[in-house]
Amino acid sequence: MTQLTERVTALIALQSQAFEAHRPHQAAARLEEVSRLANFYRHEAAEIRQNPGLVASAPATLRQKLIRATEAFDAVMARQGRALAAVKTVTEGIVRAVAEEVAAQRGVGAGYGPGARTTPAATAITYNQRA
Repeated sequence: MTQLTERVTALIALQSQAFEAHRPHQAAARLEEVSRLANFYRHEAAEIRQNPGLVASAPATLRQKLIRATEAFDAVMARQGRALAAVKTVTEGIVRAVAEEVAAQRGVGAGYGPGARTTPAATAITYNQRA
């Protein structure tokens, strides 16, 4: 379990570095392996939760190594969360800017007279501010 945790941690750290360097395509290159190992990690962690004796019976040095690996994993996951939040913010800003520009381009009405109303044109872009 320690080796698996260390491997997943290393891969997620590489993904975080790619996002921080504004190179999401590099993060995507490892997505399949990260997904496979993360799924395996989730399965093994569930097994340990169901049977804590698996870890409790291990020597203290191995338990400490697993604890350190898990702490490193938690730290890398927090870093990944911050990187993904930044990517999400940038992406939402781009989508918002495009949607506003499309709406501005299409929002010209053809009303006539002092009480004429313009009907906003339907657009192909939908923006959800709560997403």
